[in-house]
Amino acid sequence: MVPDLRQPLVRQLAESDNPRRYWHMGDEDGRAWLFESVEGDGEQWAVRQVEVGADRGARRYWWRHLQDEAGFLTDQPLEIWELTEIPREAFEAVWEATG
Repeated sequence: MVPDLRQPLVRQLAESDNPRRYWHMGDEDGRAWLFESVEGDGEQWAVRQVEVGADRGARRYWWRHLQDEAGFLTDQPLEIWELTEIPREAFEAVWEATG
């Protein structure tokens, strides 16, 4: 497997002191995505992500686990106008429940 070159960049953002923001997006099929983002170069980049399937199965991605056979941490800046900002506690509750 080829090493993912994003890992050091995602880790650097994740470990920075930059402010965090938390987001939610769902679709009509019952799937949901939650993100923790940090600003980098004027854009919001996901540093942690939870994907919840229609079956309520959840997967999480971050710099130590960027991808697997089912999905991956987004590699593009977040399009925040498509997302709903949520409280940190809401994100953390889902993150901890999927660990």
